[in-house]
Amino acid sequence: MKLRFFTSAPHQTKKAGEALAKEILNTAPGKKALVLALVGDLGGGKTTFLQGLARGLGIKQKITSPTFIIAKRFSVSAFGFHNFYHIDCYRIQKLKELLDLGFKKIISDPHNIVAVEWADKIRNIFPKSTLWINFEFVDKNKREIILKSRDGR
Repeated sequence: MKLRFFTSAPHQTKKAGEALAKEILNTAPGKKALVLALVGDLGGGKTTFLQGLARGLGIKQKITSPTFIIAKRFSVSAFGFHNFYHIDCYRIQKLKELLDLGFKKIISDPHNIVAVEWADKIRNIFPKSTLWINFEFVDKNKREIILKSRDGR
């Protein structure tokens, strides 16, 4: 699977996140967590996208990047899902730091949706079913958001 969006304003990036949330909510949980791996430069729209995703999942709390605390958990009252984890690996120096937070247990629970910013820093730990979301600058205001499975399909 491969999808491509172009956005030129934060509200459009949030709408793309909301659209993905609708797709997620129409999908029954699998055997493990639904994992989203976000990759892109600083200011590329990762957190803004996740704000829209969270809103689409029915989360009312404000979504900010958990850069200093690494991970935040939000309750989700959606078909088959119970938790939304927002993880930020920007400050992760060693994979062990993330593993000590229970990352493997989090991604093994099929009732979890897990979104990881700066996922390229821990690329080798993700399950094969991970949905990779790349954020690229087209110009100062325009972003290209590419969603693809690990194998690029």
